[in-house]
Amino acid sequence: MLRSVAVLALDQVAPFELGVLAEVFGTDRTADGFPAYRFDVCSPDGAPVRTSAGFQLVPHADLAPLEEADLVAVPAHDRCATVPEPVLEALRRAEARGAHLLSVCSGAFLLGAAGLLDGRDCTTHWRYVDDLQRLHPAARVQCNSLYVADGRLLTSAGTAAGIDACLHLVRQEHGSATATRLARRMVVPPHRDGGQAQYIEAPIPRAPEAPTLEPVLEWLMGHLERPVTVDELAARAGMAPRTFARRFRAETGTTPHDWVTNQRVLLARRLLEETGLSVEAVADRAGFGDAATLRHHFTRRVGAAPQSYRSTFRDRAHVG
Repeated sequence: MLRSVAVLALDQVAPFELGVLAEVFGTDRTADGFPAYRFDVCSPDGAPVRTSAGFQLVPHADLAPLEEADLVAVPAHDRCATVPEPVLEALRRAEARGAHLLSVCSGAFLLGAAGLLDGRDCTTHWRYVDDLQRLHPAARVQCNSLYVADGRLLTSAGTAAGIDACLHLVRQEHGSATATRLARRMVVPPHRDGGQAQYIEAPIPRAPEAPTLEPVLEWLMGHLERPVTVDELAARAGMAPRTFARRFRAETGTTPHDWVTNQRVLLARRLLEETGLSVEAVADRAGFGDAATLRHHFTRRVGAAPQSYRSTFRDRAHVG
């Protein structure tokens, strides 16, 4: 059972991500029947640390609570900063004795520096997943997850995804009813559908650098609403279909179908965000033909259904 939580605060700790942990585990709600936790914010020597917002934060303690806490949590920090060796050793000891470990956003880099991500499924903010994978090639970094649980290791994506991870842990330790009541109290969803892909900025790109095929790709970008075949595109490029398919993969890294589908999904995202078109009309305008086909490809690539995506991201200032 989860009874004690130690939060690691290093210099340049992100106050929102630390606040998420404090809101879930550091706020006394026992009068309303919620579990009680011993909650300690810890710095390497117990001294104040400066947050990424510029103000100072006074911790409860030094690293001592990390030795006994049921949960050791790491909020976002400067991912490029040097981590003191005593901090890394404390994280390793916590993992070795079976404590839960939870990171929010770039906090995963601290767990990686301690060697705790090797051979494990994990995630971080979508902007940093490539860096995390490069620094820790033995980690299995999931790029489109709000949070990832691998045994007692729980890593989450940026900012509010930390709430999702915390509620997951509460659900696991105290049951769904408690997690749902806590989410209602915090005025957040008990569980969010989809992954990080729906939050990644996705402008309609220019055609990639493809010396041979650039004219065809430019044409495709302007005619996404049209049904097209490889034979038609090959003829436009002046190549045999098989030669065109090989050249397309060599210059874009993917197949013609996959490339066109991805561009259509990007166009659909913009139409859902910026227009009041129906889902059927978006499907037609983006070249999917019908809403069912749009839903299939959109959900697979974005991690959310079109209508759900629109509810979250529609820019009402552009609707008219």
